[in-house]
Amino acid sequence: MTDNEPQDQPELSDEQIEFLNTLFDYAREGKVQALSSAIDQGIPVDLTNHNGDTFLILAAYREQGAVVDALLERHADVNALNQRGQSALTSAIFMQNEDISRALLNAGADPDHGPQSARATITAMGLDNMGAFLAAYENHPVSDAPQENEQ
Repeated sequence: MTDNEPQDQPELSDEQIEFLNTLFDYAREGKVQALSSAIDQGIPVDLTNHNGDTFLILAAYREQGAVVDALLERHADVNALNQRGQSALTSAIFMQNEDISRALLNAGADPDHGPQSARATITAMGLDNMGAFLAAYENHPVSDAPQENEQ
């Protein structure tokens, strides 16, 4: 298949489109159980909307940490880019959310990925606090291994 050949895409009914839009709302609104259930039943975890936003990008931008965690557990692509060249990490950095940024970095998000990368956003927006956060993370990354706090 060449790049010029159209791909067969099924026509969706208005009801199906409304349902899919509802799923993107779930990501924005923090409705982790409803979104997780839909994904567990077969909705692609990396489904994109008309702007190329994935559930993960929307959840990161809207600071929905529980949704981000659920999507990461379901192996969402942490380096997916929307049509503006932004990743979930770009969104989390822009919103200055260290917890979500850390979760994304721990899952393998690349701070230099995309034309509007997280690092470029730090520089462009003058987010010195997030620059310090990223530098500290890169100097001492947190492992995913559970920490034992036994006395």
